[in-house]
Amino acid sequence: MRIGDAAAAAGTTPRALRFYEERGLLPPPRRTASDQRAYTERDLARIRVVRRLLSLGLTVADVRACADRIDLLIAEPDRRCSAPEPGAAQGVVDQRIAAIDAEIARLTALRESLAAQIATPEPAA
Repeated sequence: MRIGDAAAAAGTTPRALRFYEERGLLPPPRRTASDQRAYTERDLARIRVVRRLLSLGLTVADVRACADRIDLLIAEPDRRCSAPEPGAAQGVVDQRIAAIDAEIARLTALRESLAAQIATPEPAA
């Protein structure tokens, strides 16, 4: 199927598919005789997994780091992203969780600081 049809079937845009391909999240699809991208059902499955991983908070760099394991998630859709066996995917997920935890801590401290500033009465002049 052509890029527009594949994008619609995966719930995204042709621009996103080209972006995923440029960034190494998707292998280049085969080309037709007229040099148009032609996507298969397998390609659609990969696009859906990439979109799911991105929606979970992984970055493009994170997904690219474990792109070689995307086929495992296609084969086993209910597979956990942080599978018990050690490997690159486990490290990527652990690093992303640590980054999210650090950002939550930073935002919590910022919120507490702001709340303290609002609660502090102005000194009398």
